[in-house]
Amino acid sequence: MTQAQKTQDLQDLPHILVVDDDDRIRNLVSRYLNEHGFLSFTAADAAEAKEIMQIGLFDALVLDVMMPGQDGRSLTKELRAKSDVPVLLLTAMGEVEDRVGGLQSGADDYLTKPFDPRELVLRLQAILRRRPQEKSISKKYRIGRWIYDPQVPELVDGAESVRLTDVEVNLLKALTRRPDMVLSREELALQSGVDAGERTIDVQVTRLRRKLEEDSKVPRYLQTVRGKGYLLRAEEVVS
Repeated sequence: MTQAQKTQDLQDLPHILVVDDDDRIRNLVSRYLNEHGFLSFTAADAAEAKEIMQIGLFDALVLDVMMPGQDGRSLTKELRAKSDVPVLLLTAMGEVEDRVGGLQSGADDYLTKPFDPRELVLRLQAILRRRPQEKSISKKYRIGRWIYDPQVPELVDGAESVRLTDVEVNLLKALTRRPDMVLSREELALQSGVDAGERTIDVQVTRLRRKLEEDSKVPRYLQTVRGKGYLLRAEEVVS
């Protein structure tokens, strides 16, 4: 299996964000999910979770209820005002009122600590099965003079085309999933199958700019956001 295939396999796994202030539980849950068909990320509190959600898309969240600062139920209510991402709450409290309160906040499910990680996996799988499947739509993107189709490894402008490497394809796929939004170097590295080192992703972005931009030294479309990462100016074309 090539590195590009391995990267695509990771991209196809359900992305789960585990939010818990207990380092031991957070890391154990994350490791178990990674071993059982998920790609997990972690945050120690609500503030960190919201930062991570600005740079990555998730299929579900596992939230601890009792956390310092903003608690899990409050964060769930906040998320529900702008997102339908599934939420499974974890709590040490097993009273009926606590379970009902968690569901009333907008959570999709509720699991009481201590729990068997196998049950967590089954509950997440059930939540994801209940989600309506997105219709398959062929999307293309206009980036300056180029048209980019994520299913085709090239940029096209009429009869002219430029071939893209596997890493460049993965970079563009990641960027076009969230056009006009900043993606960190770490997120781009993960989705592109390259080292998370700052220099490595910068080199790949520079190479991609040479193909995308009229003047790669003054980029108009693949822009650097100092201290945060990169964003792509792209217009979606639905065919």
